[in-house]
Amino acid sequence: MPTITPFLWYDDQAEQAAEHYVALFPDSSIDSVSRTPDGQTLVVEFTLLGKPYRAMNGGPGHEHTDAVSFQVDVDTQEELDRIWDGLLADGGRPSACGWLFDRWGVAWQVTPSMMGELMTGSGDPEANARVFQAMMQMVKLDIPALQAAAAGR
Repeated sequence: MPTITPFLWYDDQAEQAAEHYVALFPDSSIDSVSRTPDGQTLVVEFTLLGKPYRAMNGGPGHEHTDAVSFQVDVDTQEELDRIWDGLLADGGRPSACGWLFDRWGVAWQVTPSMMGELMTGSGDPEANARVFQAMMQMVKLDIPALQAAAAGR
């Protein structure tokens, strides 16, 4: 059966990026590093949250954009804060509505695992609109505030 593996292009820091991501997420590991004859990192195979990824040092000219992002669903505000802060560390930048760019320019969305339920699950269009409006005012998502918006508080 075919498989799909996300493959990320970095100028020259694929191994550092993979190590950073692996340190943030459980069930993650560096699986192999292919090197050029002079010892430079070429391709890193790694696992994040049990799923395979590859990263390559391909040189400049291929910037990351938010047209492709990685969504991380979390259960608690503490987990959201830890991952958000870790992805922003050393030069990342926040965007809006739970989106950020890490220091390599990779786009991430750090969202509550119950976000879909908060946005549409109640069946109450007014509650759904309140959650949407609350989210639109946030940079980093605030789970208690989103829950309060859903409840009309």
